[in-house]
Amino acid sequence: MPVSKAKNLASLLRSGAALAKTTAPTASGDIAAKRYVSSVRSSASTASESTQNRFVHSSNTQSPSFNSPSKPLIGAFDGCSDDHYNEDQEGLLSQEISSILCGDVDSKVVNPPKSQVISRDKTLENVLGVPCISNIPSSDVSLRRKEVSRERKQKWVLKICQKTRLDRLVELCFNQLGIDATVQVFGKLRRETGLVEYNALIRSCIEKARMMDNEEESLKQLSVAYKFLKSMREQGFQLQEDFYGQVLMYLIDCGMVPEFHFYCELIRDGNADSLPNLAYYEMLLFIKTKNIDKVEELCYNLALYDGKDKDTFLEKYLLAMSSGDCKEQFLQLLNTLDITKVTSMKSLTCIFKSLGKLMLENIAEKCFLDLKTSDVEAEKISSFIFEYTTSVPNLAVEDIVLKFKNLHAEMDVTPSSAQWEKLIKFSCELLKVHIALDIVDQMYEQGLALSIEAFNLILGACEESYEYNLVRRMHSIISCYNLKPNSESFRMMINLSVKMKDFAGAYNLTSDLQKFNLMPTASMYNAIMGGYFREKNIHGGLMVLKQMEDAKVKPDSQTFSYLLRNCNCEDDIIKFYDELTLSGVQVTKHVYMALINAYASCGQFEKAKQVILGKGIPVKNLNEVKSMLVSALAAHGQVSDALEVYEEIKQAKCNLDPRSVSRLIDHLQSEGEFNRLLQLLDELDERNHWIGACFKVISYCVRHEDLRSVIELLKKLKDMYNDDEVAREVLFDEVFYRIAEKEPRTMHFGWNLLQSIKKDIGLRPSRKCLDFLLSACISAKDLPTCFKIWEEYIEAGLPHNSLSYLRMYQALLALGSQKSAKNMLSKISKEDPHVRAVIYASRAAYRNGAPVGGKKNAKADLRPETMNILSKLEANYK
Repeated sequence: MPVSKAKNLASLLRSGAALAKTTAPTASGDIAAKRYVSSVRSSASTASESTQNRFVHSSNTQSPSFNSPSKPLIGAFDGCSDDHYNEDQEGLLSQEISSILCGDVDSKVVNPPKSQVISRDKTLENVLGVPCISNIPSSDVSLRRKEVSRERKQKWVLKICQKTRLDRLVELCFNQLGIDATVQVFGKLRRETGLVEYNALIRSCIEKARMMDNEEESLKQLSVAYKFLKSMREQGFQLQEDFYGQVLMYLIDCGMVPEFHFYCELIRDGNADSLPNLAYYEMLLFIKTKNIDKVEELCYNLALYDGKDKDTFLEKYLLAMSSGDCKEQFLQLLNTLDITKVTSMKSLTCIFKSLGKLMLENIAEKCFLDLKTSDVEAEKISSFIFEYTTSVPNLAVEDIVLKFKNLHAEMDVTPSSAQWEKLIKFSCELLKVHIALDIVDQMYEQGLALSIEAFNLILGACEESYEYNLVRRMHSIISCYNLKPNSESFRMMINLSVKMKDFAGAYNLTSDLQKFNLMPTASMYNAIMGGYFREKNIHGGLMVLKQMEDAKVKPDSQTFSYLLRNCNCEDDIIKFYDELTLSGVQVTKHVYMALINAYASCGQFEKAKQVILGKGIPVKNLNEVKSMLVSALAAHGQVSDALEVYEEIKQAKCNLDPRSVSRLIDHLQSEGEFNRLLQLLDELDERNHWIGACFKVISYCVRHEDLRSVIELLKKLKDMYNDDEVAREVLFDEVFYRIAEKEPRTMHFGWNLLQSIKKDIGLRPSRKCLDFLLSACISAKDLPTCFKIWEEYIEAGLPHNSLSYLRMYQALLALGSQKSAKNMLSKISKEDPHVRAVIYASRAAYRNGAPVGGKKNAKADLRPETMNILSKLEANYK
């Protein structure tokens, strides 16, 4: 079963902690949710007698879609029991509801002894403010229902602006209780459930199902979703795609064909309007499960179908095919489609994306012309051209822009600002900043204006692509094209100037703010201050603080974080922290982390450890702050203290921040720490962090010549990059680079590693691997292994070239084998002046063989000029 991150699940009210086997939320729970729950303490009782939107049964018109649905696993869809609680369970349920509705979200719920269980009737009366429904005389029920209905209209009318609050409340409740207990609460409170609540509940069930690794548990969540859909239909709500679509998509993703049809039977019963949508999901199901026979069968049935809604079904099928690889069937349906009759922008967009993906340019151009002759707006045609051109595979961004312009010219359509900016965004996402700027120039040539959002997008791409120098061109765009930047634009330009160490340019930008009636902000000055501190220019960083005072800009928490992190003594720490407190700036997690770094830098390790004891640290940030403490202690040599804090974090069942794990691995390099290193490595889930840490562990193993451990780690790397040969080769090259760097006393370890990689991992060494081993032979003074490695080139299918001969010549000279070196020299072509220069330099460096003590590699005795020539030769032979 696929697994994805859950967002929101379950209902509006909390329920039995005993049933859910959980505790109430902590003090860091959502305050908005707490107030929202508290506002309903007297309003949730019985359901309204009225029902809405009763189904009107459809006619018996046959649809081209759907085979007769099967009904497998019906028993699996009875996962929610309708039995009532026993008395003990109801008492616990009532206590939990009472604590929530009365605002006591911080309470810790435990299982009380039976003697303390409050009676059912009395508890529900206290919680809801009304007697239990089952005990109210029948003559009073109707009156009470009307009163509750009025209260509900006042407190439970859910507007659009409340949707986020509802989702957060649903998430809070379900995380504490689980779906079963939540469903029971709805039954107990007789709360009327509306469309918004049903949607949240169904979405929660599906997201919970995606989290499950166990198929039985997933089916249980599906059964709950099924009952919600069934309940909606029984209450007269129309089953719309927003509700059942998420369920069907989960079934499609899991390839659950029989279950899919089982749900479709419920959805389409008396709901003829759903048939085209169900046809889309059915086609999507067979495409995802690669059942081409069924896809062709659906297409054949559609060809025979002559209903008025045939075009609708055709559109839905094409929409489904846009996500799959069914070129033949897609073309078959497209040939029968009148593109001008498709009214859905989503469908048209998907069709043109598919045409681009399948590189069907002639058909796309015909469709563009058909739309133009049918008086479709030029803006829409321009949008479709963008979708088509950006979907063509293996097309460079420059060619995409050219095709975009040519198609507009052919269709005699002028691109709008919106489409140009979409192309700018597309270029920026691929970090093609120069192309994005060229598009800006073309826009202004056509008299079109650039939005500030697009301008800021380009600035962001400049930073990501390290094109910091483009800030000058961006600044000229402002003046040349009369663009009015905002504060964020200036902050980003200042940041780019600082990263290219143009502090004068950054200050000049702050002076330009007045031209645009903008005020300087703390974040602008923080960018300059951070740049100075990164350059270890403490005086420059403090001068920024003076500039802020002159500009009457108040420092924020980031400002004080920079100042504290760069304090040189305890007095400065106290000074800046006092200023922070007096200024009323909020003490954020970054401030606490800066304090830890500051104390550790000053050697005040006990005070650094005391920072995490502060009561002001939010619970949700405490783990991050502790991770920073581990990192700071390790970085300053206090490894034992860092490990002690690390153990505390593990005992609290929290995870160490990946950067702190990496820092700890950096400093656990003494002999005998291998098991601890592996333990830390296992804690890293994020791929990039794991790879970096893995190489640090490999380096440790190489230094201590632990061959078995190196091979085990390399096997994991091979599995991780099994489909990326280039990346795998680079990673393995790095391992042999470590061998060449460590000045081995013998070549025993390096040679055995080479053979193990060939035999145990099944990989051939790259040319760079063998080059590094040749370099290691020099420092190990191992001439026999040098000749064996020379043979490995041929065995690995790497023919000797001029660069290989040149490297071997250097190695033989360095090892004092003058006769072999002379023989090797005769095989080197000397036509290239660069090759001749390396030969002369090698003779001068190794005239008398390797010096006593050896060097790290064959290049160590060469002049920098010679090393540069070698680098150029390597590039030529790649």
